[in-house]
Amino acid sequence: MSKRGRVNGDLSPLEEEVMDVIWRLGTARADQVREAMHAKHALTDSTIRTLLRRMEAKGFLEHTTEGRTFIYRTSVKPSDMANQAVQQVIDRFCEGSLSSLLIGMAGDHLISADELRELAAEIERAEKKSKRAN
Repeated sequence: MSKRGRVNGDLSPLEEEVMDVIWRLGTARADQVREAMHAKHALTDSTIRTLLRRMEAKGFLEHTTEGRTFIYRTSVKPSDMANQAVQQVIDRFCEGSLSSLLIGMAGDHLISADELRELAAEIERAEKKSKRAN
């Protein structure tokens, strides 16, 4: 996960939307989150504050205080969330095998030959870097 902390649990779809808002804004007060989500969800201020507290307890958010106002920021990068989601798919459907996932994706044409070549080149670069470090 992120260098700042570990997450404990999954996010609900509504919590994922809150994460998207805060990723987009960088930092946000509860009222800014409520306003950003208002077009899709008419949530009360207390509901937003409860969501933010729960997400912070799970490790997805952190806050600082300006006066009496909590300013929230994410403690997890979008790429960390994506990596976690992919790992869950690998564990659940591919018996923990990344190669099974990639082979299946290639077989179903979900990953192109160019993307596979790019992945192979990245693996080669990582191996060379690892050898130089040792």
